[in-house]
Amino acid sequence: MVTLPKLNDLGFFEIRLESIGGLGANLAGKMLAEAGVVGVGLNGVSFSSYGSEKKGSAVKAHIRFCDMDTNIRDTSPVERPHVVGVFHESLSKTVNVISGIYEDSTVLVNSTKTPDELKEKMKLKGGTIAVIDAIGISLEEKNRVNMAMLGALFRLCDFLDPEVMKGVIRKSLEKKYPQAVAPALRTFDRGYAEVKFQTYALPEGETMPDFVRFDTPVLGYATQPIGGVITNPGNSILKDLSISRAGMMPHFHEDKCIHCASCDNVCPDFCFVWDELPDKKGRPQMFLQGIDYQYCKGCLKCVQACPTEALTDEREEDGYADAHRIPHRFNLAVNS
Repeated sequence: MVTLPKLNDLGFFEIRLESIGGLGANLAGKMLAEAGVVGVGLNGVSFSSYGSEKKGSAVKAHIRFCDMDTNIRDTSPVERPHVVGVFHESLSKTVNVISGIYEDSTVLVNSTKTPDELKEKMKLKGGTIAVIDAIGISLEEKNRVNMAMLGALFRLCDFLDPEVMKGVIRKSLEKKYPQAVAPALRTFDRGYAEVKFQTYALPEGETMPDFVRFDTPVLGYATQPIGGVITNPGNSILKDLSISRAGMMPHFHEDKCIHCASCDNVCPDFCFVWDELPDKKGRPQMFLQGIDYQYCKGCLKCVQACPTEALTDEREEDGYADAHRIPHRFNLAVNS
C-alpha cells in the first residue's frame, strides 16, 4: 500500500486535466486512474466533462485517489486540485486553468516556454510549474500528446508506478493497434525523463485566489444591461479558435499562390482573407491576402487542397500567428 503525499479534507488526492478534444485527456485520465487502482492498490475514480464532444472543444478530466478504507462519495468536478495537467498551453487565453490550486500544487504545462515565462503568462502566485514539450515529442515519435503528458504526470506523482502504466498502455493498444505500442512506450518514457519543473514560494502576505467555476455566466441579475437587452448576440465572429490547434499550422507563401481559392473551398472556418484588386490587365479579380489565424484550428485541409504548395504545414512557433495574421475586416460585431 502506497502513501499519498497530500490529502484534502475528504481524504482525496485530486488531479484535474485541462485539454481540448482530440489530445486524449479523457483516455489519459482513465489510464491514470487504472494505474493507481489496479497497480498500487489505491481507491480511485476518473470522469470527464466536455461540451460539444468535437475536436478542439474544451475538455476537463477529473481524477481522485484515496486510501482503500476511504469511500468515494464525491463525483463532482475537481475544484481544488493538487496537480493540474494543461494539455494545451493556449487554453490559458480563454480558460482559467489554474483555478482553485493550492500554494503547493503542481501545474504541468505542455509548452516550449520556460517555467518563468509560464508563471507570468498564467499569473501564478505560488506553486510548482512543470514543463514538457509534449507536442514536439509526439510529433517526433509519431504518437499522441497524451502519452507524453502521462509520462510527465507519473514523474510528478511519484506514488504511482510507471511500469504499471506501461502495462496499461500495452493492454489498451496491443489488440487493435499493435503497431502503436512501441511508439506509445517511447513517448511515455520521454515524457517521464524530459519534464522540467521549478517551485515558486507564495510571496509573504499574499493568498491564492479562490476557485471560480468555469461555467459561471457573464450576464446575470447583477451584470445584465438595463432592460435585459443583449447588445451583442451569439456569433462566431469574436471567437478565438487558435486554442484548437494541436501543434501544426498552415504557412502562406504568397509568391507561389495562383489565387485559385481551393484552400477557401475546403476551409471549415473561413480563415482566408480576400481583397478585390485589378489584375495585370486592369480587370477586377479576387486576390488572397493571407490567413486570419484567430479562426484557424490547424486542420490543414487547405494544405492538402493547395495545388501549388503555396500553403505548407509547419510546427507552430510562439508569436508566429500574431505576427503573420491578416485580420478579417468585420464591422458586424464589437467587443462589449
